[in-house]
Amino acid sequence: MPYRPAIALIATGGTIAGAAASATDTTGYAAGSLGAAELLAAVPQLGELAEIRAEQAFNLDSKDMGPGHWLQLARRAQALLDDPAIDGIVITHGTDTLEETAWFLHLVLQGDKPVVMTAAMRPATALSADGPMNLWEAVQVASSAAFRGPGVLVAVGGEVFGAADFAKCHTVRPAAFCAPQGGPMGLAAPPARLRGGHTAPAALLARGTLDTVRELPWVEVLHVSAGADPRLLDLLRDAGAAGVVLALPGNGSLPDAWLPAIARAAGAGLRLLRASRVAAGPVTERGRASPLPAAGFRTALQARILLMLALATGDDSLLARGVVAPG
Repeated sequence: MPYRPAIALIATGGTIAGAAASATDTTGYAAGSLGAAELLAAVPQLGELAEIRAEQAFNLDSKDMGPGHWLQLARRAQALLDDPAIDGIVITHGTDTLEETAWFLHLVLQGDKPVVMTAAMRPATALSADGPMNLWEAVQVASSAAFRGPGVLVAVGGEVFGAADFAKCHTVRPAAFCAPQGGPMGLAAPPARLRGGHTAPAALLARGTLDTVRELPWVEVLHVSAGADPRLLDLLRDAGAAGVVLALPGNGSLPDAWLPAIARAAGAGLRLLRASRVAAGPVTERGRASPLPAAGFRTALQARILLMLALATGDDSLLARGVVAPG
């Protein structure tokens, strides 16, 4: 029998494990209703690709995922990456916060074995459910030596995305995902392949640093709309937030009315980052001094996680190293 790689499957819930009363109901379902064993039973062909070792980390709707879950998942994934008997990892997840979990794992995990996340837009009970094929393709990607090195990947809808450039771009359609800056990194549909030009990213955290992080500090994103009240920043400062990422108009344009609140926040020790509410493109320094550091190519959600890690580790260099272009 040909060699089959050993793939660890970590199930966390989400729509891919969801169930509804009707096969035509694609919105009124309960996410995280099925366990890892049931996901595997729906795709018996996985045994032709790999030896699957499945476990259930938690089983929830990803809207309820938070930093505590990220830390738990990262520690388990790192242990599996360090296990010489494991060739790759597949993580099933809900789509609502998939881009945040993928980005966090991308920043903290060490090693070049494939770590591939996957998800679904339709519950497992739906007609033409997309979860089984996405799972099959994710295992195929995780089993391929071609995908060693570029960090955490997301395999959905026949495409492979890098965690650094991945987002949910539609609320309900099956083809809900995009890479706003540069497009997908490769194809998950057979034969799975990676586009040229992608190399292993430098590890953001030094090995062992994750073990020292007990919890991630409170950092929020504030969406700054036209005429938004800067007292929102005062409220977060007074409530004890450690940091705030401002999702600003355009190229991170800071309204003049917010300058006094920013000065008060900075004076009180609140850490601030300037990001954009626009879907693609960098936030630059705009050729002049700015009261806030820019998030570069990072979305507001990604900048939030970078700031969390910088505050948790006391290493401000994480921000400068983390805001470079995706890839």
